[in-house]
Amino acid sequence: MLFNSWEFLVFLPLVLFVYYSVNHKIQNRFLLLASYFFYGSWDWRFLSLLLISTIVDYVAGINIQKSNDPKIRKRFLWLSVCTNLGILGTFKYFNFFVDSFRDLISALGYTMPDTVILHVVLPVGISFYTFQTMSYTIDVYRKKLEPTREFFDFALFVAFFPQLVAGPIERASRLIPQLQMKRIVTTEMVQKGILLILIGYFKKVLIADNVAMYIDYVFGNFDHLGSGMLIEAIYLFAIQIYCDFAGYSDIAIGIGYLLGIKLSTNFKQPYLSTSITEFWRRWHITFSTWIRDYIYISLGGNRKGKIRTYINLFITAALGGLWHGAGWSFVIWGGLHGLYLTIERIFIFKGDRKVEPPPLTFKNSPLFIFRVLLTFHLNWICLVLFRTSSFGDAWRYFGRAFAFDDMGFFWIRPAFFTILLLMVDLPQYLSNSQTVFVKMPSLTRKIVYALVIIALLTLGNYREIPFVYFQF
Repeated sequence: MLFNSWEFLVFLPLVLFVYYSVNHKIQNRFLLLASYFFYGSWDWRFLSLLLISTIVDYVAGINIQKSNDPKIRKRFLWLSVCTNLGILGTFKYFNFFVDSFRDLISALGYTMPDTVILHVVLPVGISFYTFQTMSYTIDVYRKKLEPTREFFDFALFVAFFPQLVAGPIERASRLIPQLQMKRIVTTEMVQKGILLILIGYFKKVLIADNVAMYIDYVFGNFDHLGSGMLIEAIYLFAIQIYCDFAGYSDIAIGIGYLLGIKLSTNFKQPYLSTSITEFWRRWHITFSTWIRDYIYISLGGNRKGKIRTYINLFITAALGGLWHGAGWSFVIWGGLHGLYLTIERIFIFKGDRKVEPPPLTFKNSPLFIFRVLLTFHLNWICLVLFRTSSFGDAWRYFGRAFAFDDMGFFWIRPAFFTILLLMVDLPQYLSNSQTVFVKMPSLTRKIVYALVIIALLTLGNYREIPFVYFQF
C-alpha cells in the first residue's frame, strides 16, 4: 500500500478513527494489526520474514540482558545479527555475490559451472526494518538499553506502519518508550502533523512524480539523446530522489504526530549544505547515524590514528552504498562519497567536531552560495552512478552528457522545480517553520491548507508511482 494511493487515503482515516476511540492498550494491539495489514497488502508471505526478525530479536534481547556470561551474550548477539543479515543477504545480495564471484573466476581464465540464481522479489522495506531490529539487539548487548518484556510492544516497534518500509530508522530507546506510555494527541501535534503530511505530498506527488516519467525516458534511452537532455535529467533526478524520499519521511513523521508519536527527523534541507560532511548530517539522518554508530565506531572510528580514521570513513561509506543496492555502481557511489568525506577531513575539518552551517547573512551570501553549489554538484556527479543500472552504463552516460552536443534549454525545467522545492525548504532552513505555522491565526492556517490541497489536486500526478527507496 503506497502513501500516494487512494487505498491509503481510505486506510489512514479508518485507522485514526478506531485509534482515537479506544484505550492505550487496545491502541497498541490495533496499531500492530493495522501495521501488519499495511505491510501484508504488498505480499502477505513477506510477513513471515518480519515475524522471524521480531521473534529472534525479542528473544535475543532478553537472553543477552539476563546473562552475565560473555559467551552466552555474544552467542545471542550473533543469533540476531546472523538471522537478520542472513535474511537480508538471501533476498537482496545472494544473486549479486554469485554473479560477482562468477565474473571474477571468468576474469582469471576459469570457467564456472551454471550457478543457482534466486528468482525472488525483494521484500519491500527489508533493509529498513532489518537495521532497526539489529540496532535494538546491539544496544542491549552494549548495555545502552534495557530489553522490553512486552512482546506486542516490541512487535509494534518493528512493524510501526508509518516508517516501516522507508524509515526513519528508529532507535528502540526513542520509539519503544513512546509506545509503552499513554499518548495524548495535542492540537499542536495535529497541526504539525497535517502540515508535514501536506508538505510530503507536495514533494512527492507534485514535484517528484511529475518529473519521474521524463527521467525514466532519458535514462532508458541516453545512448540516442543529446547532452542537454542528459544533463537536465541529472538535475531533475536530484530533485526527484530528494522530494520522493524526504516526502515519504515528512508524511511518516506527520502521521506519527497524528498518533501522538514523535518520529526522528530524517532530512534537514540537505541541498543547502555547504560541505559533503554537512550533507550527510542532513540527508537520511537516521541511516547516517546508524552506520556511524554501528559500523564506523565498531571499526574503530577516529580512535586509532589518522590513517585508520580515513580507511574507516571510506569503508563505512562504501558499505552504506552497498546497503542502497546490490550492484557495484552503488558501492562506487558510496566509495566516492567516502573519498569526499576523507578529503574534507584531511584538508578542511579537523577531528570529529560537529559541522554547523555558517549563518546566512547578506555579507557572506556569495561564499555561502558558492559552497552550496559546489557541494550539490559533487553529489550531482554521484547521482548518475545511483540511477544507472551498472558502472558501464554510468560511464557511457557521462560520456554522452559531457560531449556537450545539442544542449538546448536544458535548465528551464530544473529551474522551475527548484523554485517549487525552495518554496517549502527555504523557510524550514531559515527558521522553525512548523512552530511559526502553529502560531499563525487559525484562518491563515486554513488558507495555507486550502492552497496546498488545491495545488495537489490540480497539478499533482496520481499514477501511484512507488517511492524510489522502496527498492532498497
